[in-house]
Amino acid sequence: MLHVRSRQTQDDLGDERHAHDHDHAHDGAGVSRAGWLPAAQRFGLAAALLFGAAMAACAVMAPAGEAIVVTRFGAVTRVITEPGLAWKAPAPIELATPVDLRLRTTSTGLQDVGTRDGLRILVQAYAAWSVPKDGTAIRQFLRSVRNDPDEAARQLRSFVGSALQVTASDFDLADLVNADPSRLRLSEFEARLRHEVEAQLRATYGIAVAEIGVERLTLPETTLNATVARMRSERETIAVQRTAEGQRRAAEIRADAERDSRVAIAAANVKAADIEAAARREAADIYAKAYQSDPRLYLLLRSLDTLAQITGPNTRILLRADAAPFDLLVQGPPREEGAAPGPATAASGAPAQ
Repeated sequence: MLHVRSRQTQDDLGDERHAHDHDHAHDGAGVSRAGWLPAAQRFGLAAALLFGAAMAACAVMAPAGEAIVVTRFGAVTRVITEPGLAWKAPAPIELATPVDLRLRTTSTGLQDVGTRDGLRILVQAYAAWSVPKDGTAIRQFLRSVRNDPDEAARQLRSFVGSALQVTASDFDLADLVNADPSRLRLSEFEARLRHEVEAQLRATYGIAVAEIGVERLTLPETTLNATVARMRSERETIAVQRTAEGQRRAAEIRADAERDSRVAIAAANVKAADIEAAARREAADIYAKAYQSDPRLYLLLRSLDTLAQITGPNTRILLRADAAPFDLLVQGPPREEGAAPGPATAASGAPAQ
């Protein structure tokens, strides 16, 4: 069916189409302006991320107990030893290598070494070591062992084992194994051992030795037998010396005692002689006083004392009856002058005493 539109209708349709196209143009401009803001935000976020990544690539954090070695195309440019945040060029221009500075220990195991007196001993030494906080030593450590602590410990054990051979040859077995603490030189042995290895390790590997000591010391069977025999001989020698010293002291004490006893006896004899002499003098005085007071009574008593001393119950004496002091048995006691003689005196014809 054919539709015929009027001119006005066509004009109205044209105006509607123009308005519709104008509205579409305005809508497109709004969309483009609204899409520009999210794009700027995305660009800022990307820039921030790139900046943060660059900062992270350039930042170096040095923790406590570690050093950071910064290398530029393989060459060391600087060594960071203080803890904290530092900066470097991003990789691969500069690289950061951490080096552990903490204290480590290692042990040599039992080493068969010879002493100065020709005996064999088994010694196990330990070592406490670390990489010092020094740029030169850290560079030396990196060059020598390539920052490998296990390789450094192996080299250290080799050095200490060689030093044990050299050091032990300057000591006798009695200096290292002895029941007398005053004769032990173990501290000197450890100091000598440290002196042997410390300078070489620092110069060759950049390692600082904090301490080296003897962890274990034992004896092989042959050395043990020889040591026991030597200790037995030493004990026998000491026993003989102490026995001789005891005998000497005993002789001195005995001689001193005998001398003191002789001195005491002599002093006692002198004192006794003095006492006896004083007693004799006192007795003589008494006798003299008794004689002066009554001579006849004195003679009578002295005669009786003499008879009591020289005669006893079984005494048999053949003497003249008129001899003193036995005349008393016949004549009786002496009488006073002028008294009549007794019968015994008259019969014997002896004069009155």
